[in-house]
Amino acid sequence: MKILIGCEESGRVREAFRGVGHDAWSCDLLPCTENPSKYHIQDDLIKTIKSQKWDMIVAFCPCTHLAISGSKYFAEKIADGRQAAAIKFVEDVWDADCPYIAIENPVGVLSTKSKLGKASQYVQPYWFGDRHRKKTGLWLKGLPKLTPTNMLDISKISDKELNKLYLLAPSPTRALMRSKTPHGLAQAMASQWGGLV
Repeated sequence: MKILIGCEESGRVREAFRGVGHDAWSCDLLPCTENPSKYHIQDDLIKTIKSQKWDMIVAFCPCTHLAISGSKYFAEKIADGRQAAAIKFVEDVWDADCPYIAIENPVGVLSTKSKLGKASQYVQPYWFGDRHRKKTGLWLKGLPKLTPTNMLDISKISDKELNKLYLLAPSPTRALMRSKTPHGLAQAMASQWGGLV
């Protein structure tokens, strides 16, 4: 399958799909620094979606103006149009001419303010062997819900480790660090969705 991983600077999901034999490409406005590759397209995602036919799109759309964690800024973002523009971007990805689409985003306004409606499922990194917590929504078109692959007993993990993403000190790279897809989740996407076609 020809698979586009959208808004992915890290290349983790791209590499997971390539690892199981698919022609996977990542696309982001930023360069791919964690896993540099000729299979990374540094360009606008919507432009890249329209440039050719894709069999599957997995998109990690920016959540800055959508996530409930930033709700204290919502009035300002609604007034100046940032939230509406962010929702339109997600809806444009969702409307792509592609049979299999997954959109990932944390808990936020997509369920109530976008045409996507309620998330198909919410997942946690610790379902897939990653030792932290981050409730994340998946909106799925043509794809099944993910099944946990390595459920960790979080009662045996300290709160500090479970919440390490939330506890990151403010820095220029904090948002980027928090947005990286956990390795276990990336592998689950590739192994479970990659075998569909």
